[in-house]
Amino acid sequence: MTAHNWTTDSIQDLSGKTAIVTGANSGIGLETAKALAGKGALVILPVRSAEKGKQANNEITGEFPNAKIEILELDLSSLASIKSFVEAYSEKHTSLDILINNAGVMIPPYGKTEDGFELQFGINHLGHFSLTGLLLPMLLKSDSGRIVTVSSVAHRNGKINFDDLTWDQRGYKAGRAYGDSKIANLYFTSELARMLEDTQVTVAAAHPGWTRTNLQKHSKFWSSLNPIFSQEPPMGALPTLRAATDENINNDDYYGPGGFLEIKGYPIKVNSNPLSKDKQIAKKLWDVSEKLTGIKYNLE
Repeated sequence: MTAHNWTTDSIQDLSGKTAIVTGANSGIGLETAKALAGKGALVILPVRSAEKGKQANNEITGEFPNAKIEILELDLSSLASIKSFVEAYSEKHTSLDILINNAGVMIPPYGKTEDGFELQFGINHLGHFSLTGLLLPMLLKSDSGRIVTVSSVAHRNGKINFDDLTWDQRGYKAGRAYGDSKIANLYFTSELARMLEDTQVTVAAAHPGWTRTNLQKHSKFWSSLNPIFSQEPPMGALPTLRAATDENINNDDYYGPGGFLEIKGYPIKVNSNPLSKDKQIAKKLWDVSEKLTGIKYNLE
């Protein structure tokens, strides 16, 4: 293994740590949860379906019989469900070490969340914005808290239209809306990193390159190219895992595959596009997100 070939073997022992991985019932979320559990962490699986949660639990414990897993209900398209999840978690736990904002939807037909947000922006960004804000007091109790949000190379196609976040005034373009949600993930990471700069919590982002998951189910075009260009979920999960566990990670670092065009390969530190680094847009999005969700971040 070279210096660049970071794998799950590079992860230190995580015994005594607690991690939450959204979207852990399939794809890179499942592989992420599996790797963390295999290193001794207690892993919380937030799922919409108890049956899918049970299947994920069985797959993880099938590979790691001593894995510590808890299943809790969570629907990121519902602010009420997010609050209920945090309340349920708080009843059992007093702190949190790792939060991985992984769940997401990709280029679905036009739809809105329970609270009236465009589906991709509502789940991929606002859902995780709300979840992180409510869990932040728990993360601040950790000796070395870590927050990782999963973005995408598709952030390069994102340009948030603050005048029409719900796409009510424009013809809906699912790919563009997905890009908007993924650049929002990076704005969120950067602004949160600045906010938590003087705390023991480290904030980072990652992207999985082109990884073969059920996210491509809404596009025959992308699905047809999977056999040629994509990598399997265990490789796609590595950037997230490195951002979540590498002791040398700095605030606002961004990790992705090191291969051609960041499509596949072992995880390295990568750069997002210039627009994603605009601090004024990040601050504006933060303020808008607080107003839309009603979630205020408490650093005390």
